[in-house]
Amino acid sequence: MKVMIFLSDVIIPVLIFCIVGYGLLNRQNIYEEFIEGAKDGFQTVIGIMPTLIGLMVAIGVLRASGFLDAVSNVCGSLTSRIGFPPELLPVTLVKMFSSSAATGLLLDLYKEYGADSFLGHAASIMMSSTETIFYTMSVYFMTVKVKKSRYTLAGALLATLAGTIASVILARSM
Repeated sequence: MKVMIFLSDVIIPVLIFCIVGYGLLNRQNIYEEFIEGAKDGFQTVIGIMPTLIGLMVAIGVLRASGFLDAVSNVCGSLTSRIGFPPELLPVTLVKMFSSSAATGLLLDLYKEYGADSFLGHAASIMMSSTETIFYTMSVYFMTVKVKKSRYTLAGALLATLAGTIASVILARSM
């Protein structure tokens, strides 16, 4: 255990040292390269900011309006019949749009049911085994100007469904 703690403490400084050392050995102007990379990163942030703000506002409106609770109540009777807890529906839906908003819902689940409960375990596993589909597609496809996503959405939804089902199965086996 002490070895893992030591490695986690030194891995980032060693990695930075190796990158800087490699740049110096190849006679690169490391500072200029860093500044150029920071400029490119800042331009990317400016480009995706409207999309990010729009998604965050939409999730906030859905959450504050009670829409997520209504969907959970309506669909809950169906999902509980197949073994999927209705309490996980809001987290499942929101996770497709925003990981930070889903994390807020996850913390609400922890407060109500406990982090070591079945729901806490299932939601935690689901959060780590699914992706923010619509955020990722909108931001990254917009950044690289992808016009035709073809089967990306269908594949991402299928992978999210698989991750969600697996999270409930794994949490039940714990």
